[in-house]
Amino acid sequence: MPGHSSTLAYLGLGGNIGDPVASMAAALQALDRHPAVRVAAVSSLYRTPPWGVTDQPDFINAVAAVETDLSARELLELCLSSELALKRVRKERWGPRSIDIDILLFGDDEIDEDGLHVPHPRMTQRAFVLAPLAEIGGELKVKGERVSELLAKTDQAGIVKLDGGGAWWRAA
Repeated sequence: MPGHSSTLAYLGLGGNIGDPVASMAAALQALDRHPAVRVAAVSSLYRTPPWGVTDQPDFINAVAAVETDLSARELLELCLSSELALKRVRKERWGPRSIDIDILLFGDDEIDEDGLHVPHPRMTQRAFVLAPLAEIGGELKVKGERVSELLAKTDQAGIVKLDGGGAWWRAA
C-alpha cells in the first residue's frame, strides 16, 4: 500500500485440546501465506498450567512476531478467521480450546475499541504470555516496563519451556 509502512505485531497463541501444536503451526503457516503478513519470529513452545478455569488440561503457548501491512482490526479478523478454519469453538471464557490467537502488541499503538484492546489488557500479569514474549522480545516495553521485567514479577510456577526452539511451526 502506498505510503503505508509495515507494523510489527506480536501474537499470543495457545491451545489445550486436540493437537494444539499442529493447530498453532497451521495458523502461523496460514498467516505467513497471507500477502500482507510475514511471520518474523516465533518463540519456543511452553507448557503452561491452565489459568482462570483450572480443571482442564495444560496449555501449550507461544508468541509470534509478524510484520504486517494490515490494520490492527484487519489482523484481528484474519486471526479470528484462522481460529474458525481450525474449528475453534468459543464456549467458556478461559475454558479449553483447540486454538486461541490474541494480538498482544501492534507496534506502539494503544487501541481501545469494541473487541480490540492493544496492548492486550491482561498480558502484563500472565506468565504464559510473558515467558514466550520475553524470549523473542524481552526488551519490548509494555506500559513503560520491559517485558523481561514484567515476567520477573509474575508467578511462573509450572511453566516449562519445551525443547526445539522457534522452528516448530514450519512445515516439516
